[in-house]
Amino acid sequence: MPRIQMQTVRSAHPEPVAAAEELVSQLSGPTPKLVTLFASRERDQQALNRALRERLPKGTRLVGATTAGELDNQGIHSGSVVMGALSGGFEVGVGVGVGLSRDALTAGSQAMSRACHELGVNPEDLDPRRHVGIVMDDGFRHKKEELLLGLLERNQGLMLVGGGASDHERDATKQSALLHVDGEVFADAAWVVLLHLPAPWAVMRSHWYVPGGERLRITRVDETHTRALEIDGQPAARRYAELLGVSVEELELGKPRGFSLRPTAVKVGREYFLRSPWKPLEDGSILFANLLTEDTELELMRLGDMVESTRRFFTEEIPRRVLNPQAALLFHCGARMWMAQSMGVASELAQTLRYAPPAVGANVQFEIYSGFNLNMTLTALVLGAAP
Repeated sequence: MPRIQMQTVRSAHPEPVAAAEELVSQLSGPTPKLVTLFASRERDQQALNRALRERLPKGTRLVGATTAGELDNQGIHSGSVVMGALSGGFEVGVGVGVGLSRDALTAGSQAMSRACHELGVNPEDLDPRRHVGIVMDDGFRHKKEELLLGLLERNQGLMLVGGGASDHERDATKQSALLHVDGEVFADAAWVVLLHLPAPWAVMRSHWYVPGGERLRITRVDETHTRALEIDGQPAARRYAELLGVSVEELELGKPRGFSLRPTAVKVGREYFLRSPWKPLEDGSILFANLLTEDTELELMRLGDMVESTRRFFTEEIPRRVLNPQAALLFHCGARMWMAQSMGVASELAQTLRYAPPAVGANVQFEIYSGFNLNMTLTALVLGAAP
């Protein structure tokens, strides 16, 4: 029976060698083919990588990223390291693209080509029923959409899931992120892990918003296509604040009465993909986390039940989509955590992870689902077992 297993381990030890020793010593059973590492940003990433690489089997691939919080079935942690060790009947190829801020499209194309080369398959021959890509980028470069174009340029049907490497630091002038690939640590880069899977799997997402019955139209954008200058023909920040009945100063993502409470979404078929504003700027425009085009209509969403919707994702949606769930890699928007903290439900949200399959993950800087750059969303790769 095709089966994939994942062992999850965690260490809070601050010293890199001791943390690596504690993590690896907890592993047992089959030799892992792939290890995913999520580590708090303030740690010495180079030393941690070196210590882990020295202790893991030579044939085990290692990928990872810095975080704004580390996830496992015991909750959402701060200052720790979590690791998921995947074993079973699957094949893996890893590719890295560098120079993300200079040319993200080329970085994506190079990463995909390298991962495909390791699998011995051309990108256009990847089978969307059997292949899936896990992607992480330096989230503070804000280049996901260009990166995705490069990753998918030769096969738009491939499913991708992931998020941005992140940092606990809330001051934008001090934030930085790092990525791990085997024995190296990168900034300004992205990696893709291609899996060839014989067992059941699904790329999934969850958010806690519902359509609010109101729409707005992006009527004017700047030359970078990241700032809305006008919404509904009016100055963007003023119009959004008017729709929410708050001041412009209350809008910024993470504040309880602004974009976090009433984000925007694009409707694709019957689904809503969150593509929220990020922050109002002094010139009256609004910076978005994704690229904008003029005359785009967006749904203004309303907040639902934050904790219950996440619990249902683990207890109902995952078992409905994936046969015998065995493992989950989770990419949890850092802004969801800010929102949960501001609403006083962070502890209850963390407790929902006990209902997930064996899981590891991170609070990330924006999320990837298929070819979309999302925010305020939990994205996941869930792996199952055939009967």
